[in-house]
Amino acid sequence: MSIFAVPKKTTVKTLKKITMTKAEIVNSIAQRTGVAKPDVATTIEAFMDEIRTSLAVNKENVYLRGFGSFIVKHRAKKTARNISKNTTLVIEAHDLPAFKPCKSFIEKMGQSNSEN
Repeated sequence: MSIFAVPKKTTVKTLKKITMTKAEIVNSIAQRTGVAKPDVATTIEAFMDEIRTSLAVNKENVYLRGFGSFIVKHRAKKTARNISKNTTLVIEAHDLPAFKPCKSFIEKMGQSNSEN
């Protein structure tokens, strides 16, 4: 593939092949562990809720060794321009959730890409 190659157009159909939904994760974990799907779904919901609470309410980062970190990134106050109306806006300081994968996770992703 040359550097001038036009990237393939991304459509909903192609995105569907490379995404995994929460329901698919629940099914996969239930099959691998033998735990009932409703129990797995409840556990995953509780896990996500705990991360949300830690980041949004407590402003605490969540570190999962061997996986990565869910972190709170602070964005400072800044001015922006609305070009269509030719006006300036002030975007207030705010916090955003972010995910930073661990080094071994990044290496594993590199290995899986080289195999394809």
